[in-house]
Amino acid sequence: MNIEYEKQIGKRIRNLREKRKMTQEELSSKLQLKGCDITRSALAKIEVGQRHIYPDEIKFIKEILKIEFNDLFY
Repeated sequence: MNIEYEKQIGKRIRNLREKRKMTQEELSSKLQLKGCDITRSALAKIEVGQRHIYPDEIKFIKEILKIEFNDLFY
């Protein structure tokens, strides 16, 4: 995957999370409650494009932040 594309998705996740006044810790905890094994540190790496994001993580982030898939990609 293109690193610039991963950085863009990570930046969108961070912006959408912050818009909802949610910390990385809160989002990672909610992801864990849904069965997604992710730490705050891993989420931080996703947000800066240093870690790949997996389909299940995208699905749960979408549900938790109450966004559409397009919100992550545009």
